[in-house]
Amino acid sequence: MSRQIFGAQMSLRCCGTTAPEQGAGPCWQLYVAMTGLVSEWPTYTWPASTEIPTAGQRRDALTDLGFTPADGAEWEWTEHIGPDYHPHPTRVLLLGAVKVRPLEGGAA
Repeated sequence: MSRQIFGAQMSLRCCGTTAPEQGAGPCWQLYVAMTGLVSEWPTYTWPASTEIPTAGQRRDALTDLGFTPADGAEWEWTEHIGPDYHPHPTRVLLLGAVKVRPLEGGAA
C-alpha cells in the first residue's frame, strides 16, 4: 500500500474554475494538492450547480483522479470570508478537505 498522503480540497467556484476552463456558472471543484505546478494538480469539476456534492460523488471524483481517502480520514469543513477582489459582495465560502492516498495501480 502506498504511504504517500496528499490533501484534497474542494470549494464552490463562483468566478470561474482553475481547470480545465471557465464553466457556465458556479460549480464545485475538487483538487489534490501535490508537488509541482498548481496547473498540473489532479482536478475534478462538477457541472454548474451550488449543491454540495454528496459523499458518494466526492468518492467517485477522487477515484476518477486516482485517489481514495486515507485510512480513517474524514471530510473536514471550514468557512471563510470571500476575498475582497471578487466582483460580488463578500460572502462566506465553504471549503472541504480530506487526506487522500493514491489508489493501488491508480493514475496518481
